[in-house]
Amino acid sequence: MSVVVGQAVQDFELKNQHGNSVKLSDYKGKHVVLYFYPKDNTPGCTTQACDFRDNHEKFQGLDAVILGVSPDSEQSHQKFIEKHDLPFELLVDEEKEVAEQFGVWQLKKNFGKEYMGIVRSTFIIDKDGVLRKEYRKVSVDGHVEEALNFIKEELN
Repeated sequence: MSVVVGQAVQDFELKNQHGNSVKLSDYKGKHVVLYFYPKDNTPGCTTQACDFRDNHEKFQGLDAVILGVSPDSEQSHQKFIEKHDLPFELLVDEEKEVAEQFGVWQLKKNFGKEYMGIVRSTFIIDKDGVLRKEYRKVSVDGHVEEALNFIKEELN
């Protein structure tokens, strides 16, 4: 795990839902809400994405951008965005390099089975590229509001 609250986040580059390269440094001067989620179009991930969608204008008003990251393909992200009218970019991390950088690609257990997967997590990066807050093992209910309040109260 190479991200530490209070330190600059190492730049990374991933493709978005359109196959365009996106770098963290592209958003210097804005707050970045970087959220990792396991899979497009699953119940918890859909609820979380829709909560971010429903609060998108509030985040914009605080000079913050939302970026979702999962191992899903560009095509999967496109369908997820279209189906739920998501107004933010979803990034493709098929190699799990950025997930590993943030320490969210971990061994998980479900119904007695062990497997590697994304642990739902959100990271708030300030306008200078410094990690200001991390939420690990996120519970979907109320999380988006919590992240919004952190930016409102701590960064603006």
